[in-house]
Amino acid sequence: MRKRNILYIFMGTGMLSLLWVMILSATGAKVVKTYTNPVLVETFIIQREKPDNFSGVLGIGDPAVLFHAGKYYLYPTGDNHGYDVYISGDLVNWNKGPRVFQTSEPGVWAPDVFYNERDGKFYLYYTVNGRIGAAISDRPDGVFQDHGTLIENGIDAHMFVDEDGRYYLYSVEYPGFRIHVQPMASPVQKKGDPVLIIQATDPWEKKHTALTEAPWMLKHRGLYYLLYSASGADTRDYAIGYATAKSPLGPFSKSGNNPIIKKGGGIFGPGHGSVTKTPDGQLWLVYHQQKSGARGWNRIICIDPLWFDDQGGLRGKATRAKSRRLPLSRRKSNGPTNQSIINEMVDNAAKSPFIFSEIQRGKYPQNGKVVKQSCNVS
Repeated sequence: MRKRNILYIFMGTGMLSLLWVMILSATGAKVVKTYTNPVLVETFIIQREKPDNFSGVLGIGDPAVLFHAGKYYLYPTGDNHGYDVYISGDLVNWNKGPRVFQTSEPGVWAPDVFYNERDGKFYLYYTVNGRIGAAISDRPDGVFQDHGTLIENGIDAHMFVDEDGRYYLYSVEYPGFRIHVQPMASPVQKKGDPVLIIQATDPWEKKHTALTEAPWMLKHRGLYYLLYSASGADTRDYAIGYATAKSPLGPFSKSGNNPIIKKGGGIFGPGHGSVTKTPDGQLWLVYHQQKSGARGWNRIICIDPLWFDDQGGLRGKATRAKSRRLPLSRRKSNGPTNQSIINEMVDNAAKSPFIFSEIQRGKYPQNGKVVKQSCNVS
C-alpha cells in the first residue's frame, strides 16, 4: 500500500511538472519584460543670453511624443538651437534620429508635433526666443520647413483636435505663465481670440514661482482633461496637475487631488509631460524628472502609466529605478487568448485528484494566475 501511495505521488508530481511547463509555454511567460526609469538621458552645455541669461548643464526635457505607423517619435528640448527626434518601437528603447528643425536663434524649447489626417502633413509647433511658430513636413522625422510665427510672447504650444474636427492650440503666456487656448481654423490659421483658461491660484502652483505651463489635452467620456505643470520648472517641487471642463474652451475646474504627479521617494521635479496610448489602450505619460534634488535644468526622460479611476479622476505615479512592465507594443491577437488556454489546461488537470487538491490549497496557480519571471530592459 505504501509503494502504491509513493507511486501516485510520483505520478502526480510528474503530471504537475508537465502541466507547469505547458502553462509557461502557452503563456509565453518565461520572461516578462520590464523597464526602469529613466528611459532617455542626454545633456548639453548651454550658453545663451536670450530669452533669459543661462549658462550651464541642460538635460533633455519637455518631451512631446507622437505615435505614427507603429513607431513612437519623441521631440524634446535639446541644445536650445533646434530639435532632434528620437524613435522607438516600445517607448523604452530610443534611437536618436536626425535633426528635424534648426534655427540661428537661441531659446528653442518645448515643441509639439501633430499629424493632420486631413492633409497628411506633420506640424511642428516650436518655441523660439519666447514666441510660437509652426513648421511643416511630409514625414515625422522631418525636415520641418518653417511656416512662420503664430503667437508672440508665448511658449509650450500643444495642438488638440476634437472629435468634430475642430482645432485648438493651447499655449502659455510668456512672461506671465498663464495658459490660453486659441481656436484655429486650420493647423496654422487662427480663428477668433484666445481664451485664458488656467493660471496659478493654488499653493502647490506657487511654491517657488507662480506659474502654470506645459498644457496637454485629453478627452475621456465626453469630458476634457487638461494636464499642466506648475511651480518652479527648475526645482524639485515642479509637478503635474489637471483640470476638467465640458468644452475645450472651458471653463476649467482644477482637480482636488492635484498635483497627481509629484516629488517623493527619490523623485524630483516631475513635469512637462505628453500622453500617448499603446495598442492595448493604456495611457502613458512621457515626461521629465530632475536628475537630482539640486536646483537646475539637468533633466531625464521617464515614462509611467496614467489611468482613470471609477469616479473619472485621472491618476498616475512617478517612478525611478523601479521595475515596471514594458508597454505593450503590438495589438493582441484575435485568436485564443493565453488566459483561455491556461484555464482549459487547469480545468483538465483538475480531473486528477492530486493536482486538484494542490490547486485548492493554493500551492499552484489557478484561474490563469501564473507566477512570471522578469528581467530588466534598459
